[in-house]
Amino acid sequence: MAIKTSDNVVEIEPNLTVRQLAEKLGVSPINVIKELMNNGIMASINQSLDFDTAAIVGQEMGFEVVPYQEPEEEEVLAIEERPRLRQKLLSEEDPTNLEPRPPVVTVLGHVDHGKTTLLDAIRHANVVGDEAGGITQHIGAYQVNVDGRKITFLDTPGHSAFTAMRARGAMVTDIVILVVAADDGVMPQTKEAIGHAQAADVPIVVAINKVDKPEANLDMVKQDLANEGLIAEDWGGEVIAVPISALNQEGIDELLENVLLTAEIADLKANPNRMAQGTVVEAKLDKKRGVTATLLVQNGTLKSGDTVVIGSSYGKVKAMFNDRGQPIKSAGPSTPISFLGLSEVPNAGDFFEAVKNKKEAEALIAKRQEEADQDAIRQRPMTLEDFLSRLQGEEVKELNLIIKADVQGSLEPIVTSLEGLGDQEHKVRVLLQGTGNISESDVSLALASDAIVIGFQVDVDAAARRLAEAEGVEIKTYRVIYNLIEDIELSLSGLYEPIYEDRVTGHAEVRA
Repeated sequence: MAIKTSDNVVEIEPNLTVRQLAEKLGVSPINVIKELMNNGIMASINQSLDFDTAAIVGQEMGFEVVPYQEPEEEEVLAIEERPRLRQKLLSEEDPTNLEPRPPVVTVLGHVDHGKTTLLDAIRHANVVGDEAGGITQHIGAYQVNVDGRKITFLDTPGHSAFTAMRARGAMVTDIVILVVAADDGVMPQTKEAIGHAQAADVPIVVAINKVDKPEANLDMVKQDLANEGLIAEDWGGEVIAVPISALNQEGIDELLENVLLTAEIADLKANPNRMAQGTVVEAKLDKKRGVTATLLVQNGTLKSGDTVVIGSSYGKVKAMFNDRGQPIKSAGPSTPISFLGLSEVPNAGDFFEAVKNKKEAEALIAKRQEEADQDAIRQRPMTLEDFLSRLQGEEVKELNLIIKADVQGSLEPIVTSLEGLGDQEHKVRVLLQGTGNISESDVSLALASDAIVIGFQVDVDAAARRLAEAEGVEIKTYRVIYNLIEDIELSLSGLYEPIYEDRVTGHAEVRA
């Protein structure tokens, strides 16, 4: 860790490499090597430097170099672990206070494979009791009852939105239902959805839809899934694959039962007896009603009268409504609600926290702003050049890649070659592979997963380039396969610690 505390003052660690020193000073490693040579020191780009040597180089280049001071433990936690805290809402909870909660499910799949039809079938088939008179509101999420147990569904527009929320630090989905048409098999967007779900480490339940069609071929679909690493249970694997017809509402009950089974295995829990925490699902500005936000409570219970803090704004919950537009007084874990009262429109994926009053809200906002300012200084997305320094000290070291190529014939040998690099402790992990130009969705996944986007004989969409530049995501494109593999191999080889050994090359006798 090193920080530029002003334009010319740089804090550095006691030991760092030539490459790392160049990064801290904001100069080329070649310039650092030249300066070392001027001082009689021959060094390579990965040569380790002590503080005194680094300080001399820095001073010669116009910087004041001072020793890096480790922040207090609490400060490190606030600055560097803040996104992880959002993902681990239960880390500070007493296990005795935790209770089972409903699973949160996202439905993904290729266009026209029946995602919307499935969601409609689930929604209408599970309206019970006093809910029957209500009309489902479009708030981006809703709950259904299955034999007295609840399941929350996020009605997102696809895997891009799923990953965009994750890129903002939000981990809201517990289970993904992957919809695959029985007459079409695994298609490009299916592969993308699989990649996005696996990158998020979310369990997948496959719904093989349209089994009522004459062209349906379950074995073809299962073979396609196996090719993507999803092996169905009846093929000897662990992936649940349920044949359904969303149009005829066949197999829906079995699908939902398997979702609940998957949730039981995951042992999903939360503490309902605390102030609420969770994530913004969607928000909009209504000219008549003001800012309307949909929140998913992930921990605690949100009550009417609480004050909700989201980003730099807050608002009092004067009234809140469930997914059927009915007013409710409280909402426990995994419950989606909509409410009015915010002064600003938040982003989907923003973290929210309930506090008791305005004073606590303003104090929390001030603390978050301070953390965000320091976070912006200390954090940046992954690049090939800083790959070494950011992964030093980890037990298992991985380079996450998203690979796009012009044709399948190019893609397969590239992926095979890259996955063959390294060993069990130092390896390449291909999060997503596909053909076609590099898209905004690819960049969004890279941002969420700390990955690098690699393109072979493809272009970068304008929207993808803008997002990458705005967020600092590295995109590298190649025209020669050898150059691509060589770059990754060199980056990966730097993960290995040097092995030093003494070798006897000769003997000499000293005579007075």
